[in-house]
Amino acid sequence: MIMKILCVIPARYASTRLPGKPLADICGKPMIVRVYERAVQAKLLSAVVVATDDERVREAVESHGGKALMTRADHATGTDRLAEVVTTAPYDGYDLIVNVQGDEPLIEPELMDSLAREFEKDEALMMATVKTAITDEGEQKNPNNVKVVTDKDGYALYFSRSLLPYPRYQKGVPVYKHIGIYAYRRDFLLKYAAMSPTALEETEALEQLRALENGYRIKVIETSRRFVGVDTPEDLMKVNEIYSTME
Repeated sequence: MIMKILCVIPARYASTRLPGKPLADICGKPMIVRVYERAVQAKLLSAVVVATDDERVREAVESHGGKALMTRADHATGTDRLAEVVTTAPYDGYDLIVNVQGDEPLIEPELMDSLAREFEKDEALMMATVKTAITDEGEQKNPNNVKVVTDKDGYALYFSRSLLPYPRYQKGVPVYKHIGIYAYRRDFLLKYAAMSPTALEETEALEQLRALENGYRIKVIETSRRFVGVDTPEDLMKVNEIYSTME
């Protein structure tokens, strides 16, 4: 069966550390447009849409030829925003939903395809995401970098803003950074969005812990690529430097 795959890019205008983040300039284009341009290069996606609660973001996307959908402004989480999108025409008929964060302008299109292929291989898979190894000690300890540990089959055991695992003994276990891209089967996404927030989720401010706390498995695939998510003005400067070498 050929799956219909929708990529949704949630983009809120508000940001405590970087106000107006989706419209932050990256070498002459808004960041949200840069993310959209990366996503549409993926080969397996059937459609790409930005989900936003701000007309300025919608206008920026559409003025560059992209598609955007206005969503409610009172969503507590990005998953809630995704659930609204996949129950709204014309985006209500897709089998698999790929969620790319609007602050990942260096996301690799092939990574979205790799995630989709995991669901083609395993019909029981409900949710998947991505990790990459980090060796820099400062990055490992930075709470803005979410860490993940997995079992021997590549399923998440836990996500944390803390250093994970803590190296009480040096056994050569790598530290993995979680990359903000997910894929879900549509029915599971709606079930997931309807779950009540959980204690660990609220403690770490990591929504994916809700799935683990409710007993669902999350497949984590590994990439050797390095990404710079934009959370601070320093991140934005770094991404601009990288883009300046790409164009």
